[in-house]
Amino acid sequence: METVFGTGMGLIIGLLIVAVVGGVAGWLASIIVKGSGLGLIGDIVLGVAGAFLAGWVLPMLGVTIGGWVGVIIAATIGAIVILLIVRVFRRT
Repeated sequence: METVFGTGMGLIIGLLIVAVVGGVAGWLASIIVKGSGLGLIGDIVLGVAGAFLAGWVLPMLGVTIGGWVGVIIAATIGAIVILLIVRVFRRT
């Protein structure tokens, strides 16, 4: 019974960490790109999507960034790319 509780709490903590890192990365990206942001939920989604994009593209380019700061930097880079793409399509 203990492992089920640990797995459940681990899942909740993992989702919370993803939301916090995504929120910080999305917020930083919206500041860097000089926009009004996409709101709290939008910034979190943007940051999480940016983290996935950076986690996929940066290793292919031979770039590895370690640690928590590296995760936030990589997620912010990915979020900036996604935010710029979204802005291009919003204008058309």
